[in-house]
Formats: sequence, structure tokens, C-alpha cells
Amino acid sequence: MPSTSTAFATARAEGRSALVGYLPAGFPSVEGSITALRTLVDAGCDVIEIGLPYSDPVMDGPTIQAAAQQALEGGVRTRDVLTVVEAVAATGVPTLVMTYWNPVERYGVDRFAADLASAGGAGLITPDITPDHGGEWVAAADAHDLDKVFLVAPSSTDERVAMTAAASRGFVYAAAVMGVTGAREATSDLACPLVGRVRANGDVPVAVGIGVSNGDQAAEVAGFADGVIVGSAFVRTLLDHPDDEAAGLAALRALTEDLAGGVRRG
Repeated sequence: MPSTSTAFATARAEGRSALVGYLPAGFPSVEGSITALRTLVDAGCDVIEIGLPYSDPVMDGPTIQAAAQQALEGGVRTRDVLTVVEAVAATGVPTLVMTYWNPVERYGVDRFAADLASAGGAGLITPDITPDHGGEWVAAADAHDLDKVFLVAPSSTDERVAMTAAASRGFVYAAAVMGVTGAREATSDLACPLVGRVRANGDVPVAVGIGVSNGDQAAEVAGFADGVIVGSAFVRTLLDHPDDEAAGLAALRALTEDLAGGVRRG
């Protein structure tokens, strides 16, 4: 199973941040999402997040919601997500699932952990549970040697930041913008202080998600974070080419290469 920690350590040894790329499973189709995610890997992503489409996303902005809705209308199910994980993890790049908690609970927590590990998945990013309320997942993840990626935000108390840093494995996801996901024209001045607060509580890598959409923004964030997370910009690139798969993949590759260059400049 590819190791998320190893990916971050390799990037650090090269004097750069890691590029973390996100797309939902089943968008624009199951096979289409596999092709798109492999394009991210080929073009320079160090870690992959695969979104599990969900009907009530509390953190996702309109871009990711539109892609997830398209996947749901196409009939994608949790088993399809695991199929996508298996295909992407086979590239050797650590592959995590980003999911709200309800689908995991419905599937069965230990069953989900076992099936994710069997598919070669590295772990879960869980935006709507915290370590103190995620005991069942923590136990299942530990039993199956899976990463536990929890989130912090600028509003997190020092106590919660410390708890999250101690409980996370793989990296801590720093959601450094108050609000839903989405590409933005400028980075947030809340990101760097938040990274510093996490680092004060341990040596777990900290990856920042704040709507990065180009290489210059990636370079700026890479100057202070261990990882740069990009999601909405990738999704928007595919949404902008609904009837031309080849053009969409070419644009996706170009964007990824720009972002990969940015984390290296940073």
C-alpha cells in the first residue's frame, strides 16, 4: 500500500511541498474519473484524494457539488468509489478517500476500512467528524493500518488543534478559508498562522486547502505548508469541457503541470 507519509517525506527531501489533487469518483463517469485521476498522477500529483459523492455536502462549494451530483445521477455507488481507488492506487501514488461520515456508517465502518485497505487505499479524509467523536473510525483505521486525516480551521481552538495534530496520521488538512470549497483569486492570510499552530503540536505534515487554482498560488502556499491541496480548479477544468474528453484531459494535464511547477518553486 503506498504510504502518504512517505510521499510527504519524499517531497520534503526534495525541498518542496507535496501536491495533493482531488476529483470525485464517477465524474464524469467511473471510467472517466479513473482516466482523469491517472492524468493528475502522470502530470505531477504526489497524493490523490478521491471524493465519495454525497447528496448533502456541507463543505463543498458549487463546483464540486455539480460534479458530485452528476456522479450520483450516473448511478455511482460506494463500491464504484472503491473500484476507482483500486485503479488509481495501482499507480503507486497514495490514494485517499474524502468522504462525509454518513456513507461510511451506512456501509459499515469496519467493512469500509477493510475494503478500502483491500483496494490499496491509504486512508480517509473525514471533514465532518473530529477525533473526539470518531472513535469507531479511529479503531477501524488503526486495525487496518489506514491514515486518519482530520481537519482544522482558523476558528479551531488551540486545544482542538492539538488534539487533531495528535490524532491524525498521514497529514492534517488545514481548511484555511472560512466557508465552502472553491477556487479563489487570492490566497488567505489565515493559512500560514494556522499551519504554524498545527506544527507547534507535532511533526505531522500539514496540507492546506484554500482554493488554489494556479501555479503562482501553489508556490505561495508551498512557501509555508507541507502540502498544497487542489480540488475545485481540477473539477472546473473538466466541467468546462463536457463534450470533449480529449480537450478536458489536455487542460487537466496542463493545469496539473502548472501547479506541480508551483510547489517546486515554492
